[in-house]
Amino acid sequence: MRRKIYDQLVQWKREKDGTTALMIEGARRVGKSYIAEEFARNEYDSYILIDFSKVPKRVKDWFDEYLEDVDTLLQNIQLHYKKQLTPRRSLIIFDEVQKCPRAREAIKSLVADHRFDYLETGSLISIKKNVDGILIPSEEDGIDMYPMDFEEFLWAMGNEVMMPYIRERFEKLQPMGEFHREALHYFRQYLIVGGMPQAVAEYAASRDFTKVDAVKRQILRLYKNDIKKYAGGATARVSAIYDAIPGQLQKKEKKFVLAALKDDARMREYDSAFFWLEDSKMVNICYNTTAPNIGLQLNEDRTVLKCYYCDTGLLISLAFSARGIVTNEIYQKLMFGKLEIDEGMLVENIVAQMLKAAGNELFFYSNYDKEEAENRMQVDFLVQKEVVTSRHNISPIEVKSGSGYTLTSINKCIKKFKEYLSTPYVLHTKDVEQKDGLVYLPLYMTQLL
Repeated sequence: MRRKIYDQLVQWKREKDGTTALMIEGARRVGKSYIAEEFARNEYDSYILIDFSKVPKRVKDWFDEYLEDVDTLLQNIQLHYKKQLTPRRSLIIFDEVQKCPRAREAIKSLVADHRFDYLETGSLISIKKNVDGILIPSEEDGIDMYPMDFEEFLWAMGNEVMMPYIRERFEKLQPMGEFHREALHYFRQYLIVGGMPQAVAEYAASRDFTKVDAVKRQILRLYKNDIKKYAGGATARVSAIYDAIPGQLQKKEKKFVLAALKDDARMREYDSAFFWLEDSKMVNICYNTTAPNIGLQLNEDRTVLKCYYCDTGLLISLAFSARGIVTNEIYQKLMFGKLEIDEGMLVENIVAQMLKAAGNELFFYSNYDKEEAENRMQVDFLVQKEVVTSRHNISPIEVKSGSGYTLTSINKCIKKFKEYLSTPYVLHTKDVEQKDGLVYLPLYMTQLL
């Protein structure tokens, strides 16, 4: 599986030259271990992968015993793995490093030693259990890894030419023309299969949705078990939120209403559970901003949020399950848009997933002014320009899954906040178009925003 993050790893190796370690953080099964080992195999003379989910206790104990004796620590590691490493030409991978917090703390001494390069992978890196009592090394750079984006999916399908053409049309704001239907067909496959590498690999090999669904269900079981195993005292609340997401996304407004969990629920009871899910990367959380102007974070209201699954393929397997599996018939109907449901929740989830993978933090704007109708609006997403200026920084985005829709909210937003806004977008199933001050883009161009 070809992944874009590989180029970032190469850049880190070239620019940092062993002066920092690199942490790859992401949800379980997004391909962290695979890409780390692929990078080590291709870019170094030799490497050792220490998988802390499997190593014997004595290996973990070395990071306590020899934290101040780097020579002995590195000698023991090479003896245990029966591999001779070469100074400045070898890499050590700490896989699932959250299972050995002292190994993460040892990064400071190991980087200072400067003998080898160090790559870490992990999930749930920030929860208390995994940082309690250790000093987080300042010599550690971080990078987030997400499920495969649409371009990576196209690569897996053997199509190297579609995305460059999509990018060219986006930059020129010109229609895709006769290739729009083909691109949309690929996009619907991506929507259904999702971006989990194992699911994509199965689909690329078999084109069998039933086999793909079995892979996704195995991942969902893993996530559920992780919640039970690692969420501690918040397990019940984390599970309740995770299970409620499909129902919350089926609502018109998509906002997560805590009353769906229990009548008197308050955010102060559940904020740690939302943090746990966000830190695990199992979900993407979109926060309300009280004003769509400079610095969305400055106006963030963390008590009002929308919660999306990290991968839309997983959402489909969970939301449309029948007797434990999504039938091939349901998948075929989804493929051709024939399922008798509002696809809004799937389309908005995939947009959130693509925006997040492209490096955007997720925000929306919601205002329910009881007195002034002109102030009453909800805009699905807001994205901020890379370089912030004094005006016109924020692009409002409306997401439309069907062909018949209104644009009341985004038009109100443009009228009220025009001095703050950059290009307003409508993401829909049709081709590129510019009309009445709005830019209409096909959904598969989302990752270019």
